[in-house]
Parts: sequence; structure tokens; C-alpha cells
Amino acid sequence: MLTVSNVSLRYGKRVLFEDVNLKFTSGNCYGIIGANGAGKSTFLKILSGEIEPNTGSINMDPGKRMAVLSQNHFAFDEVPVLQTVLRGHEKLWSIMEQKEALYSKTEFTDEDGILASELEGEFAELDGWNAESDAATILSNLGIPVGQHETLMKDLSGTQKVRVLLAQCIFGNPDVLLMDEPTNDLDVETIRWLEDFLAEFENTVLVVSHDRHFLDNVCTHVCDIDFSHIKIYSGNYTFWYQSSQLALRQRGDQNKKAEEKKKELQEFIARFSANVAKSRQATARKKMLDKLDIEEIQPSTRRYPGIVFRQEREVGDQILTIEKLSAKNNGVVLFSDLNFTVNKGDKIAFISRNTLALNTFFKVLWGELKPDTGTVNWGVTTKMSYLPNENAHFFTAPVNLIDWLREYSVEKDETFIRGFLGRMLFGGEETLKMCNVLSGGEKVRCMLSKMMIQNPNVLVLDEPTNHLDLESIQSLNNGLIEYAGIVLFHSHDQEVINTIANRIIEITPHGMIDKYMSYEEYAEDATIHQRREELYNLSGATA
Repeated sequence: MLTVSNVSLRYGKRVLFEDVNLKFTSGNCYGIIGANGAGKSTFLKILSGEIEPNTGSINMDPGKRMAVLSQNHFAFDEVPVLQTVLRGHEKLWSIMEQKEALYSKTEFTDEDGILASELEGEFAELDGWNAESDAATILSNLGIPVGQHETLMKDLSGTQKVRVLLAQCIFGNPDVLLMDEPTNDLDVETIRWLEDFLAEFENTVLVVSHDRHFLDNVCTHVCDIDFSHIKIYSGNYTFWYQSSQLALRQRGDQNKKAEEKKKELQEFIARFSANVAKSRQATARKKMLDKLDIEEIQPSTRRYPGIVFRQEREVGDQILTIEKLSAKNNGVVLFSDLNFTVNKGDKIAFISRNTLALNTFFKVLWGELKPDTGTVNWGVTTKMSYLPNENAHFFTAPVNLIDWLREYSVEKDETFIRGFLGRMLFGGEETLKMCNVLSGGEKVRCMLSKMMIQNPNVLVLDEPTNHLDLESIQSLNNGLIEYAGIVLFHSHDQEVINTIANRIIEITPHGMIDKYMSYEEYAEDATIHQRREELYNLSGATA
């Protein structure tokens, strides 16, 4: 058990946490959620001992081991991959080093023999004889082939380093596992493996993530950071979000009797429990939501942007035709032989094992880059709006947000402009902020305001959830579900893909796969899996 007692943390006059008292128990996975700046990562650093709180203490049961997902991608640059993973279990690694030093001595004394016996006993207790094979198995499951296990960390790509550090974190069955954004830079297959691993993990996990699909699949509880306090709720992220929204609506209904509200909450819990029981989610196995005390359900004070896309006019029959499209980067084929037509009602998720291929494809789609071969033909009735993966060039001028957004609007009235900024939570003096000093999340929210004010009938979105907090991601997700126009998008957020796309197009260096189905169906289809392996292997591509 991990216990947090009376923890407070202040930076000057700013109170980040106040009188936090929590207990984290084995067999549960706790998702840490909160608005940007609420202190999610800071809380994990307090738990790990990296940051000392102003008051209070963190206590773990005697003899238990904590492991933390390292955020320093250069700390082990001179260390081989397999050894980096083994070092994640500090006690075991120390014993291994002591054994090696002891057995390399030229003269072996009686005292050495006694020490060696003690070390061998501890080594066996920690399952040391299987350590290297266990570490190698985890690495292979995370996409690091055996041939790279003796490679120095500095010779790996950034994505590979992330996977090795993830392996280091989960190696050796730690009693408490702290993970800050563990799915960053992982492909869908690896994320699914990690979801399955954590669903079966019998100890305590605390995780910060903006991936709602991941949180739903692994979390048994949600820890909500709000107004400098932290409260634990049973259930996964979707249950917390939907129940808090229901409670918020109920709070606003002054005429509904307490008995009616209680009945509505009970019906919601029963309905949600029935749906969860049919899924892969760990929540259903570990915590039956129908036993939840309804007094736990509280309205959220979180602010959600109002993201609503409207069409100025409906698109015609001729929308987009792609013929024989291909592109290279430094002589390496990113994609080739792309041929497809966009139809009315399409909401297409483009996927690939190569993120650069997708980013390049969207730039070609928008006309920022020219393809090596092929054509991109847009219909005359299309009115498009584009959210690029890189948006810095939109925010170089030292103008305030009102003047910035006015440039993209036919209607120039300030009240009208303020309305669209307000939907994206820019109110009052914030609308006078200079656009060249915005954070990454603020820039994306401005870009979404720009898209809404243009009333397009085609949305082109390249990784739209980057830099957004969970509240903005949820609002964007809802807005795209309700949008009546065409959506062409690429995202690492599985929940966005699952809930929006009715068509999946996977682009590879040697062709494409085009299917009208949900992403879940696509990912589980064995025939598609075989075909995609053929396409990637044919061209020598790697995951």
C-alpha cells in the first residue's frame, strides 16, 4: 500500500496541493487526471521522492519496491539496451555487480565465500537467474528486437529509447509503478500490449496520460486533481466523465426531487456496468461499478471548450480524388500507389506505421508539398479548413488574439470574434494576449477557433489532439462526432479514431488498404493484419 498523508505543496503564493490524504492499494490502476497545470506530473514526482512537499509524507509498506518511468532519454546513453533494463531493479543490479566484482578477484577468502553465499541467496530470491531472459522478453514485446539488445542506448532512435525505458520501468514486477505519459511515441500494437500487461498487473499503478482509450482500458480508479485537492473515484475515465456530466446537469435542475436524481444515477451506473462487462477493460474485472456508492459521484468543475463545426453549404458529389500518389524523403519511399475517392458522409482516419509518411501525406493533400508522382483533385464545392501538425508559422506576428482571428473571418465585428474565442476558453483580458507568446495547447485552441469561424464542409486534421488537455480532447471528439461534413484526419488518439472514423485508409511504402469499418474492427481483422504485414515487409519498412 502507498499512503499519502497531509501533503501540501506551494510555489510562492500559488497552492498546488493542500492537505492531500490518499491510499493506493494493490491490484488497482489509478489514472491521474486534471487540467493543464493542475500538477499531475508534479504529484507523481512527490510520490517518487523527486520533489519534497512543504508538509506531509509519503509512506510505502516496508520491503516494497517502487519503479518510475524515466523521462531522461539520455541518462543511459553509454549503457547497452539489455543492461539498461536490468538497472531498473536497483537492488538486483547491485547484487549482480557485487557478484561480478567478487568472482573476478584473484584471491578468494573465507569472508568472500560467506558474502558470495549471501549474495547468491538474495539473487535467487529476486529470481535473478531469469532476469536477463525476462528483460529480453519485455524488450521484444515492446518492439526492440534481440539483435539490438547489446546496442548502446545512444545508438537508438528517440522512439526506441522510450520503449527501452518503459521496459526498464516494468521489469522485475515492482510493487508500485509510476508512469507519466507511457504511450507517447508508441504505435497502436505496442500500446495494446501495454494495456494487456497493465490489466493483468497485480500490484499498484499510477499513470498520467492524455490517451482516453488507454485510461479506459487500464484504470480501475480515477484521481481527479481539482482546486488543489485530489479525490479518488471508482471506474475508468469515461465513467468519471459521463457521471460527472450527469451530476452537473442534475445540480442545475432545481425542480427534480432527490429521489428522482438518485434513481437516475443508479440507472446510469447499471447501464454503464453492463456495457463495460462486454469490453476488454480491466475495470469490469476488478471493480463492479454497480456496487458504487452514488454519493461518490460529484459534478466536475472542469471547463470544457465549446467546439462546434458548421457547414456554410453541403459538399457536392465531387469531393476529392487521389490518383497514383507517391512521395519520398531523402530517397526513402514514404508512400506510393495511393488511389482513392472521398465520398459523401466519409470520416476517414489515415493510419501508418510511419508518422513522417502521414505528416507528409497531409502536406501533399493541402498543397504545401508536391508529390513525386500522382495528382490530388479537390471538387469545386469543397470549402476546406486545415489543422496542420506544425502551426508555429501562424503565430509569428505580435498581434492580440482578437486581431489574429479577425484575419480569418468574413465578419469583423469584435463581439462576434470574441464569441468564437470565448468558446475556446479565451475570455476577458486573455483575448488581448499576444499570439506569439502562446503555449502549444493555446495555439491549437486558436487554430480550432479559426476553423470554426470559417464554416468549412471539409476538415483536414493532422494530429489534432497534440498539446491539448483531456477536456479539450473530449470537446473536440464530441464536435467531430456531431459534424455533418467530411473529415480527413490522422491521430494517435485511439478513442478519436474509434468514435469518429467510418473508414480506415492505411498508407504504406508499397500501396494502401482501404476499408469501410470501425478502427476496432480493422485492428482485429486477421486478413487485414496479414495484408498489412505483406505491404510493409515487401518494402522493407519497420514498425
